[in-house]
Amino acid sequence: MANQPDLITLTNPRSPAAEAYRALRANLTFAALDAPLETLVVTSAAPDKEKAKVLANLAVVMAQSERRTILVEADLRRPTLHKVFGVASEPGLTTMIVDQTRLNDPPLQDTGVQDLWLLPCGQQPPNPTDLLGSQRMEQAIAALKNRADVIIFDAPPVVSVTDAVVLGTKVDGVLLVVSAGRTRREHTQRAKELLERGHIRIVGSVLNNAPRGVTLGGY
Repeated sequence: MANQPDLITLTNPRSPAAEAYRALRANLTFAALDAPLETLVVTSAAPDKEKAKVLANLAVVMAQSERRTILVEADLRRPTLHKVFGVASEPGLTTMIVDQTRLNDPPLQDTGVQDLWLLPCGQQPPNPTDLLGSQRMEQAIAALKNRADVIIFDAPPVVSVTDAVVLGTKVDGVLLVVSAGRTRREHTQRAKELLERGHIRIVGSVLNNAPRGVTLGGY
């Protein structure tokens, strides 16, 4: 059973927050007009406990637009998405990378949302960066693309470790989550610099926890 309080797009689909996720989906659709955006990494500048909530709700609205969506728990250091959807963490992504026979049979978990599946992290490895940067990881991404229209990857904070940059080189784009009043400006700027140095396409950023303007009350 999914952790419903985290999934406002399911529990209160008419809320301003749920509408904001649908607006984000629309913006990503427009971003894909010039270049494909079938594989997307969502990360944050610094550690952000709200990142998993953003990922999960974005994946839900993607699936609600009748696009087959796979959410990949590629934060192999502090995985949390499997808890949001109430599924086991193993087997998962690392299982596919270590056991090549699972490339043809990815251990996808049913989320209870039509057209949305979760690939949990699997057993946490001692060398996450090496696994994400491996050729086997590229094979896993190719295998998942055969099963979905959109693949969204969770990744650790950019400034903390290099995992997001390494994974970003293998996908179509990166989306950066920034929390109002929490994420420091210098961390956001540093994350942008690190991604650009890796020649990674930054499709945009999500401002989370922003106060709701009183002038928007009618919408």
